[in-house]
Amino acid sequence: MRRREFITLIGGTAASWPLTARAQQTAKPPVVGFLGANTASTQKSSTEAFVQRLHELGWAEGRNIIIEYRWAEGRFERSAELLVGLVGMHVNIIFTHATQNVIAAKQATSVIPIVFAAAGDPVGNNLVASLARPGGNVTGLSLQSNDLAGKRLDILRELDPALRRLAFLANAANPNTMAEASELHAAARTLGFDVVTSQIKRADDVASTVEGLKAAHKHSMSRQTRS
Repeated sequence: MRRREFITLIGGTAASWPLTARAQQTAKPPVVGFLGANTASTQKSSTEAFVQRLHELGWAEGRNIIIEYRWAEGRFERSAELLVGLVGMHVNIIFTHATQNVIAAKQATSVIPIVFAAAGDPVGNNLVASLARPGGNVTGLSLQSNDLAGKRLDILRELDPALRRLAFLANAANPNTMAEASELHAAARTLGFDVVTSQIKRADDVASTVEGLKAAHKHSMSRQTRS
Protein backbone atom coordinates (compact mmCIF):
# COMPACT_ATOMS: atom_id res chain seq x y z
CA MET A 1 0.00 0.00 0.00
CA ARG A 2 1.33 3.47 -0.88
CA ARG A 3 2.19 5.87 1.93
CA ARG A 4 -0.41 8.43 0.80
CA GLU A 5 -3.15 5.78 0.64
CA PHE A 6 -2.19 4.50 4.09
CA ILE A 7 -2.37 7.98 5.64
CA THR A 8 -5.72 8.60 3.97
CA LEU A 9 -7.09 5.30 5.34
CA ILE A 10 -5.93 6.03 8.90
CA GLY A 11 -7.24 9.57 8.72
CA GLY A 12 -10.63 8.40 7.53
CA THR A 13 -10.83 5.77 10.25
CA ALA A 14 -9.89 8.24 12.97
CA ALA A 15 -12.49 10.69 11.74
CA SER A 16 -15.15 7.99 11.97
CA TRP A 17 -14.42 7.09 15.60
CA PRO A 18 -16.49 9.89 17.17
CA LEU A 19 -19.40 9.01 14.91
CA THR A 20 -19.14 5.33 15.89
CA ALA A 21 -18.95 6.20 19.59
CA ARG A 22 -22.02 8.45 19.34
CA ALA A 23 -23.93 5.72 17.50
CA GLN A 24 -23.11 3.23 20.25
CA GLN A 25 -24.18 5.68 22.92
CA THR A 26 -27.52 6.43 21.28
CA ALA A 27 -28.29 2.81 20.26
CA LYS A 28 -31.40 1.56 22.05
CA PRO A 29 -30.72 -1.28 24.52
CA PRO A 30 -32.53 -4.57 23.88
CA VAL A 31 -36.03 -4.71 25.34
CA VAL A 32 -37.48 -7.70 27.20
CA GLY A 33 -41.26 -8.00 27.25
CA PHE A 34 -42.05 -9.55 30.64
CA LEU A 35 -45.56 -10.94 31.17
CA GLY A 36 -46.26 -12.21 34.68
CA ALA A 37 -49.20 -14.46 35.44
CA ASN A 38 -50.05 -12.86 38.76
CA THR A 39 -49.58 -9.44 40.35
CA ALA A 40 -46.26 -7.66 40.73
CA SER A 41 -46.38 -8.03 44.53
CA THR A 42 -47.21 -11.75 44.35
CA GLN A 43 -44.30 -12.42 42.01
CA LYS A 44 -41.86 -10.06 43.71
CA SER A 45 -39.34 -12.72 44.80
CA SER A 46 -39.30 -14.60 41.49
CA THR A 47 -39.03 -11.37 39.50
CA GLU A 48 -36.11 -10.23 41.64
CA ALA A 49 -34.40 -13.57 41.02
CA PHE A 50 -34.90 -13.12 37.27
CA VAL A 51 -33.39 -9.63 37.32
CA GLN A 52 -30.52 -10.80 39.53
CA ARG A 53 -29.64 -13.61 37.15
CA LEU A 54 -29.65 -11.18 34.23
CA HIS A 55 -27.27 -8.98 36.21
CA GLU A 56 -24.97 -11.96 36.81
CA LEU A 57 -24.89 -12.51 33.06
CA GLY A 58 -23.88 -8.90 32.45
CA TRP A 59 -27.30 -7.34 31.82
CA ALA A 60 -28.19 -4.44 34.11
CA GLU A 61 -31.78 -3.19 33.98
CA GLY A 62 -31.84 0.47 32.99
CA ARG A 63 -28.24 0.44 31.78
CA ASN A 64 -27.83 -2.02 28.92
CA ILE A 65 -31.25 -3.67 28.94
CA ILE A 66 -34.86 -2.52 29.31
CA ILE A 67 -37.62 -4.65 30.83
CA GLU A 68 -41.23 -3.82 30.05
CA TYR A 69 -43.38 -5.41 32.76
CA ARG A 70 -46.98 -6.46 32.28
CA TRP A 71 -49.13 -8.43 34.75
CA ALA A 72 -52.08 -10.67 33.92
CA GLU A 73 -53.10 -10.63 37.62
CA GLY A 74 -54.59 -14.12 37.29
CA ARG A 75 -57.07 -12.93 34.63
CA PHE A 76 -55.71 -14.68 31.58
CA GLU A 77 -58.40 -13.25 29.35
CA ARG A 78 -56.27 -10.09 29.51
CA SER A 79 -53.10 -11.84 28.30
CA ALA A 80 -53.77 -11.47 24.58
CA GLU A 81 -54.29 -7.70 24.86
CA LEU A 82 -51.17 -7.28 27.00
CA LEU A 83 -49.09 -9.25 24.53
CA VAL A 84 -50.37 -7.30 21.56
CA GLY A 85 -49.10 -4.20 23.32
CA LEU A 86 -45.66 -5.73 23.87
CA VAL A 87 -45.43 -6.91 20.26
CA GLY A 88 -46.42 -3.42 19.11
CA MET A 89 -43.47 -2.04 21.08
CA HIS A 90 -41.17 -4.27 19.02
CA VAL A 91 -39.62 -5.95 22.06
CA ASN A 92 -36.63 -8.14 21.29
CA ILE A 93 -37.82 -11.12 23.33
CA ILE A 94 -40.87 -12.13 25.39
CA PHE A 95 -40.44 -13.81 28.75
CA THR A 96 -43.48 -15.33 30.45
CA HIS A 97 -44.88 -18.35 32.30
CA ALA A 98 -48.17 -20.20 32.82
CA THR A 99 -49.71 -22.19 30.01
CA GLN A 100 -52.37 -19.62 29.09
CA ASN A 101 -49.80 -16.84 28.82
CA VAL A 102 -47.53 -18.91 26.61
CA ILE A 103 -50.39 -19.90 24.31
CA ALA A 104 -51.40 -16.25 24.00
CA ALA A 105 -47.79 -15.25 23.30
CA LYS A 106 -47.45 -17.79 20.51
CA GLN A 107 -50.68 -16.53 18.96
CA ALA A 108 -49.44 -12.94 19.22
CA THR A 109 -46.18 -13.45 17.29
CA SER A 110 -44.37 -16.05 15.23
CA VAL A 111 -41.24 -13.89 14.90
CA ILE A 112 -40.25 -12.57 18.33
CA PRO A 113 -38.48 -15.23 20.44
CA ILE A 114 -40.59 -16.45 23.37
CA VAL A 115 -39.03 -18.01 26.47
CA PHE A 116 -41.29 -19.46 29.16
CA ALA A 117 -40.24 -20.29 32.72
CA ALA A 118 -42.91 -22.98 33.02
CA ALA A 119 -45.77 -24.35 30.96
CA GLY A 120 -47.81 -27.51 31.18
CA ASP A 121 -47.42 -30.12 28.43
CA PRO A 122 -45.83 -27.84 25.79
CA VAL A 123 -46.11 -30.55 23.15
CA GLY A 124 -49.75 -31.43 23.88
CA ASN A 125 -50.67 -27.75 23.91
CA ASN A 126 -48.95 -27.22 20.52
CA LEU A 127 -46.41 -24.78 21.93
CA VAL A 128 -43.40 -26.74 20.67
CA ALA A 129 -42.83 -29.54 18.17
CA SER A 130 -41.02 -31.68 20.75
CA LEU A 131 -39.16 -31.27 24.03
CA ALA A 132 -35.86 -32.21 22.37
CA ARG A 133 -36.35 -29.95 19.34
CA PRO A 134 -38.88 -27.19 20.11
CA GLY A 135 -38.63 -25.54 16.69
CA GLY A 136 -40.35 -22.24 15.89
CA ASN A 137 -39.88 -19.23 18.14
CA VAL A 138 -40.96 -20.77 21.46
CA THR A 139 -38.87 -22.60 24.06
CA GLY A 140 -38.75 -23.02 27.84
CA LEU A 141 -39.26 -25.39 30.75
CA SER A 142 -42.01 -28.00 30.91
CA LEU A 143 -44.09 -28.73 33.99
CA GLN A 144 -44.42 -32.50 34.09
CA SER A 145 -47.36 -32.29 36.49
CA ASN A 146 -49.57 -34.74 34.60
CA ASP A 147 -47.02 -37.52 35.05
CA LEU A 148 -47.11 -36.99 38.82
CA ALA A 149 -50.86 -37.54 39.26
CA GLY A 150 -50.47 -41.17 40.29
CA LYS A 151 -47.56 -40.40 42.62
CA ARG A 152 -49.60 -37.76 44.43
CA LEU A 153 -52.34 -40.33 45.07
CA ASP A 154 -49.73 -42.78 46.34
CA ILE A 155 -48.54 -40.20 48.87
CA LEU A 156 -52.11 -39.51 50.01
CA ARG A 157 -52.65 -43.25 50.49
CA GLU A 158 -49.52 -43.42 52.65
CA LEU A 159 -50.71 -40.48 54.75
CA ASP A 160 -54.22 -41.86 55.21
CA PRO A 161 -54.68 -45.55 54.25
CA ALA A 162 -58.43 -45.23 54.88
CA LEU A 163 -58.84 -42.39 52.36
CA ARG A 164 -61.15 -43.30 49.49
CA ARG A 165 -62.89 -40.14 48.28
CA LEU A 166 -61.16 -37.03 46.92
CA ALA A 167 -62.20 -33.64 45.55
CA PHE A 168 -60.20 -32.08 42.73
CA LEU A 169 -60.67 -28.36 42.01
CA ALA A 170 -59.74 -27.77 38.36
CA ASN A 171 -59.21 -24.44 36.63
CA ALA A 172 -61.49 -24.83 33.61
CA ALA A 173 -59.60 -22.11 31.72
CA ASN A 174 -56.29 -23.95 31.97
CA PRO A 175 -55.92 -26.69 29.32
CA ASN A 176 -53.12 -28.31 31.28
CA THR A 177 -55.27 -28.62 34.41
CA MET A 178 -57.99 -30.41 32.49
CA ALA A 179 -55.41 -32.80 31.04
CA GLU A 180 -54.11 -33.41 34.55
CA ALA A 181 -57.67 -34.16 35.70
CA SER A 182 -57.88 -36.90 33.08
CA GLU A 183 -54.61 -38.44 34.30
CA LEU A 184 -55.78 -38.15 37.90
CA HIS A 185 -59.01 -40.03 37.22
CA ALA A 186 -57.10 -42.78 35.39
CA ALA A 187 -54.71 -43.20 38.33
CA ALA A 188 -57.61 -43.08 40.81
CA ARG A 189 -59.37 -45.99 39.13
CA THR A 190 -56.21 -48.09 39.45
CA LEU A 191 -55.71 -47.21 43.12
CA GLY A 192 -59.36 -47.47 44.12
CA PHE A 193 -60.06 -43.78 44.75
CA ASP A 194 -63.34 -42.01 44.04
CA VAL A 195 -62.50 -38.54 42.64
CA VAL A 196 -65.01 -35.71 42.31
CA THR A 197 -63.82 -32.98 39.93
CA SER A 198 -65.23 -29.49 40.25
CA GLN A 199 -64.39 -26.98 37.52
CA ILE A 200 -63.50 -23.47 38.65
CA LYS A 201 -63.94 -20.66 36.14
CA ARG A 202 -63.20 -17.69 38.41
CA ALA A 203 -61.37 -17.19 41.69
CA ASP A 204 -64.69 -16.16 43.23
CA ASP A 205 -66.03 -19.66 42.53
CA VAL A 206 -63.60 -21.39 44.92
CA ALA A 207 -65.40 -20.58 48.17
CA SER A 208 -68.86 -21.57 46.91
CA THR A 209 -67.49 -24.77 45.38
CA VAL A 210 -65.80 -25.79 48.65
CA GLU A 211 -69.01 -25.09 50.56
CA GLY A 212 -70.91 -27.25 48.08
CA LEU A 213 -68.43 -30.11 48.57
CA LYS A 214 -68.73 -29.81 52.35
CA ALA A 215 -72.52 -29.94 52.14
CA ALA A 216 -72.39 -32.99 49.87
CA HIS A 217 -70.00 -34.70 52.30
CA LYS A 218 -72.29 -34.03 55.27
CA HIS A 219 -75.27 -35.38 53.33
CA SER A 220 -73.33 -38.51 52.42
CA MET A 221 -72.26 -39.07 56.02
CA SER A 222 -75.84 -38.54 57.22
CA ARG A 223 -77.12 -41.18 54.79
CA GLN A 224 -74.48 -43.65 55.91
CA THR A 225 -75.44 -43.07 59.57
CA ARG A 226 -79.15 -43.72 58.88
CA SER A 227 -78.38 -46.89 56.95
